[in-house]
Amino acid sequence: MFLDDSLSHIPHPDWLSDGPLTPLVPPFITRLRSQHYADRTVIAYVNCLAHFGFWLKNKGLEQSSISPALIKRFLQHHLPNCHCPAPCRSAGSDMPAALKHLLKCFPQNGISQPTIAEPIARELERFGAYLSNTCGVAPVTRNRRMHDIGAFLSHQFGEQAPVTAQISGEQLEAYISQLGSHLRPASLRTVCNSLRSYLRYRALLGEPTAVLSNALPKIADWRHTALPKVLSDKELSAFLVAFDCTDPMGQRDYAIARCLVDLGLRGQEVTDLTLESIDWRRAVLTINGTKSKRVQKLPLPEFTGEAIAQYLRHGRPQTNNRLLFVRHRAPFGISLSVSAIRNSMNRAFVRCGLRDRYCNTHVLRRTAATRLQQAGTSVKAIADILRHQSLDTVRVYVRVDLDTLRAVALPWPGGQS
Repeated sequence: MFLDDSLSHIPHPDWLSDGPLTPLVPPFITRLRSQHYADRTVIAYVNCLAHFGFWLKNKGLEQSSISPALIKRFLQHHLPNCHCPAPCRSAGSDMPAALKHLLKCFPQNGISQPTIAEPIARELERFGAYLSNTCGVAPVTRNRRMHDIGAFLSHQFGEQAPVTAQISGEQLEAYISQLGSHLRPASLRTVCNSLRSYLRYRALLGEPTAVLSNALPKIADWRHTALPKVLSDKELSAFLVAFDCTDPMGQRDYAIARCLVDLGLRGQEVTDLTLESIDWRRAVLTINGTKSKRVQKLPLPEFTGEAIAQYLRHGRPQTNNRLLFVRHRAPFGISLSVSAIRNSMNRAFVRCGLRDRYCNTHVLRRTAATRLQQAGTSVKAIADILRHQSLDTVRVYVRVDLDTLRAVALPWPGGQS
């Protein structure tokens, strides 16, 4: 039997020893062991795996059928109405976590890519290289745009080589109208942005694409009709004292919160910080993991530096990992994920009684920008600190300064002066 002695007492070992998941169990257990998960957690996850394998076998599905979409179907449709033989793992957070580890045992993290004709695949490869090397976009953005363009080119050309000159404005409009029947405006706007990016790429290659770009509709964006939601001074003070700085994890989360509030870092930028990112003598923080992949140096504020130093001296566990913020629980030896940072900040919002108003980490970035604006910092300086290439992105914060806006506002025609 492939299970070690500590796991041999799972309720249904036959669900794993004779099923589509059989070859995946050893690497699955090895993965959990290598990340120092406790025995009871490994047993729980293997039980979850057995349940999933039993379901696959009853459905007549093979290992090749496993995908994120299939796992989502299992979690959302089977588990709520599960009638599998007891005892089986059918509830709680263990099942999604276990199946997430299962996907990691597949090549390319178990994410199956749609079949794309070879000429279109080569075009997407060149477009992806342009996005990464010329535009410097983040991998997530690059993959999103490649996915959108792959779907469009496959729809337009099938298995033939894509030729931009054969695309008409009417065809673009028809394609967007078809997507509009089932996509939300925000998703439709993302597709249009991907198409504009591709047309700019073709224009750099000498092709006339201005007419096609003008044919793309402008999807209404209502996100900036209201003032950005930010923490008041009182709320920010309550948030910062919500961390237990006598606890190692509390020290880590407080240092992360200072990075988010004082420097306006993104969650991904925080996860990419290393021990070498800080020049203590010059009080400079070097950011390598920006969205544009550009290295940027920022002054390290006193409170931020003190919080990080406290964590390094008294809270950070012994590890060979050079990343600044690391996990304190299994899996050890890896950096915090963006979702882990988000969850730690949300727990702080709960402790200070603000969870009903705020969530996520981006509100802290907006708060940092607003505090800079209220301190008299110029829009250009705020854009530089937040690492925005366009001033339009940060002009929203000008509207927060209501006192200055009242001073320059003209009276409404016909109203009282």
